[in-house]
Amino acid sequence: MSSVRAPAVAGSFYPANAGELQAMVAGFLAGVAGGSLVAVPKAIIAPHAGYVYSGPTAATVYARLAPARGRIGRVVLIGPSHRVAFRGLALCGATAYASPLGTVTIDRPMLEHLARLPSVGLLDAAHAQEHSLEVHLPFLQMVLGESFQLVPVVAGDATPDEVAGLLDAAWGGPETLIVVSTDLSHYLDYDTCRRVDAVTVRAVETLDPQAIGDDAACGRVPVRGLLVTAKRRGMAVQTVDVRNSGDTAGSRDRVVGYGAWAFLETSACVAGACVAGDARAAEEAGTTAGDEGDDGAALLGRHGGTLLRLSALSIRHGLATGQPVTVTPQGVPPDLAAHGAAFVTLTRNGQLRGCIGSPQAWRPLVDDVVDNAFKAAFKDPRFRPLLREEVPGLELSVSVLTAPRPMAFTDQEDLLSRMRPGVDGLIFEDRGHRGLFLPQVWESLPDPVEFLSHLKRKAGLAPDHWSPTVTVRRFTANAIKSRDLPDASKLWTDDMANA
Repeated sequence: MSSVRAPAVAGSFYPANAGELQAMVAGFLAGVAGGSLVAVPKAIIAPHAGYVYSGPTAATVYARLAPARGRIGRVVLIGPSHRVAFRGLALCGATAYASPLGTVTIDRPMLEHLARLPSVGLLDAAHAQEHSLEVHLPFLQMVLGESFQLVPVVAGDATPDEVAGLLDAAWGGPETLIVVSTDLSHYLDYDTCRRVDAVTVRAVETLDPQAIGDDAACGRVPVRGLLVTAKRRGMAVQTVDVRNSGDTAGSRDRVVGYGAWAFLETSACVAGACVAGDARAAEEAGTTAGDEGDDGAALLGRHGGTLLRLSALSIRHGLATGQPVTVTPQGVPPDLAAHGAAFVTLTRNGQLRGCIGSPQAWRPLVDDVVDNAFKAAFKDPRFRPLLREEVPGLELSVSVLTAPRPMAFTDQEDLLSRMRPGVDGLIFEDRGHRGLFLPQVWESLPDPVEFLSHLKRKAGLAPDHWSPTVTVRRFTANAIKSRDLPDASKLWTDDMANA
């Protein structure tokens, strides 16, 4: 029997009239600067207050989803319970959620899958009057169209690990978006709000769930859970916008804070398998760098020395200050200022010492390399932070990746027949599990069957795992390496002379 969860706050939090609502959301989205709309996030955090207060902030991160219109088929929407107290995470029995812009079908098979998890159950009362989910529907409908199904979850008293477990179970691939709903501090004066929210911003940016105070965000339960899984997955986070009701439509003596964040997927390499090959192998392995049009080997031929020196500079700066270096745009060659994706790998005495990277371009290549070099040295969860005494003998490599493209296949045998040994890097995803191998892994695993089996293990799956929901994306890469940390005293001179 079908049932629709009707709007509860239309006419109060946002307009009940469809035309007026559509015009309001379109206006918010139109006010977002287009220059920042580059990468489609895997997960976002957005506020849920009345639109006149939080709508401009929500729009800044929702606008980033526009390129995924027609691609995102599932939205996992989780927000806090404001009206019903309960333990755990609440699903609903409805078949659709409605807004003045129409109804959104609920992904019942996914809800049935999630219902098997501990601390997850059915509680329609938690959904009936809850605004923390409802206010996001018009933004989702306007940005994504009618192509998606909804997985609505109301969070009660739950641990970060319980929330993370639910998100992992629904994670999926590029077809799945995670939306976490929260406002920030409540009813403080303007200056105090800014100070308190700054602490929360830092907690989100550093993926530190314990640093979010109980009074810092009404959606602290789902936010903490997202930070747990984001840290485990090595995700990158961008603060898109932070403001409060004193900046939008209210007085400054008693304000509510709002923030918007975008979470993007990065990947750590498999141990021992990220060492870049020689220049000849790198030339044979790939085609383009980061985006269409430029040959990756040619880019490394022009700027490989610079990328190695930037990586070294970031690591040395990290040893001295604990932070990655900031690269100013002045003097950066245009093709390094363009968006690109890179992995940075460290080895010592032939053993992997750290490897972090971005599987797809979402920021300038120069920034991607600098940040990933710092993380490879100090943030790879498999290793303790690099020490000064380990620098002698440290080998460094930079791999520049093409954009991952979905592979079409009918079954595992068909997939194996389409894999290109020595050429393809692969991203294997299924049921919230994900693993990535760079093309260099073929050097140690030349057989496609063994390559795929080890990739499944990397994703946390059995070597013989297969299901109809498996997705695989492929990319190529070119690499350059140095047998020690190169001199970073001059960055652009040599490359500009050779340009």
